[in-house]
Amino acid sequence: MTEAKKVLFVTQAITPYVPETEVSILGRQLPQAFQEFGTEVRTFMPKWGNVNERRNQLHEVIRLSGMNLIINDSDHPLLIKVASIQQARIQIYFIDNDDYFQERLMASDASGNAYVDNDERAIFYARGVLETVKKLRWCPDIIHCQGWISSFVPMYVKLAYKDDPAFRSSKIVFSAYDEHYDTTFPDDLAVKATLKGVSCDVIHNLVGNPASFDDLYRLAIAYSDGVILNSAQNPTFITDFIATHNVPVLQYLDDDTRFEAYRQFYNSIL
Repeated sequence: MTEAKKVLFVTQAITPYVPETEVSILGRQLPQAFQEFGTEVRTFMPKWGNVNERRNQLHEVIRLSGMNLIINDSDHPLLIKVASIQQARIQIYFIDNDDYFQERLMASDASGNAYVDNDERAIFYARGVLETVKKLRWCPDIIHCQGWISSFVPMYVKLAYKDDPAFRSSKIVFSAYDEHYDTTFPDDLAVKATLKGVSCDVIHNLVGNPASFDDLYRLAIAYSDGVILNSAQNPTFITDFIATHNVPVLQYLDDDTRFEAYRQFYNSIL
C-alpha cells in the first residue's frame, strides 16, 4: 500500500487561534498527529478577524504575499502570514485579505447573520491556498479539506490545477461536519467561481440557482476521492449525496485510534 508522505491540511479553524469547536480542535490535533507519524505536513487556515495577531505572533511572509486574485471582476490582494504552535512544533499559514477576513468573523457576524459574500470568501481561500503551495514548490500526496470554507479546493484541484506539477498526483479527502447556515448566495456564484477548466455548467450541475450553503458541501464531496464524517450526527443530504456519488467514506470515530484510521484511509485512496 502506498504511504502518504506529504499531507496538506486546508482547515477552517485551529485552536488556540480561535475558540474551541469540533472543527478547531481537530484542526489542531491532525497536523500534530501526522507530524508525529513522520509525515511532512503543511497547514493552512483563514486569518479570521478574531485571530489575535499580536498575541499569536503572526507575521507576514513577504516572499509569498503580493499576488492579486481576481474575483467578480475585482482585484483582491493575497496576504500570507505565518505563526507557530511552539509546544507542537507546528507551523500554520494564514490566508488573509482586508475585504474578506480582516475584522470579520467566520461564517456569520456577531449577531448570527451569515455573510452574503461567503461564496467569494471560500473561492478566495481555495485559490489562495493552492497558489501559495505552488510558490512553496511542494507536492502533497493528500490534500485534506475541513469545513465549508475549503469547499472549492477539491473542484479546483481536479479541474483547474489538474496538470500543475504540484497537484498532478494529489488525492483529496474532505471532512464533513454537522454545520449548516440558513442562507443562499447571489445568482452569480458560478460566474465568480469560474476558472480555467471550470465552467459555469460544471458548477450548475451540482449547485442550485441560487446556491445554498449545503451546495458547497455537495460541490466538495463530488470532487473528493474520500470523505471523512467528523460529526456524530450528519445531515441527511450529506449521507445521501455520498451514497449517490459512491465515494469512499470513513465513518465517525471519536477515540485514540482515529488518527491511525485516517492514515490508513489516506493510504487506501492513493
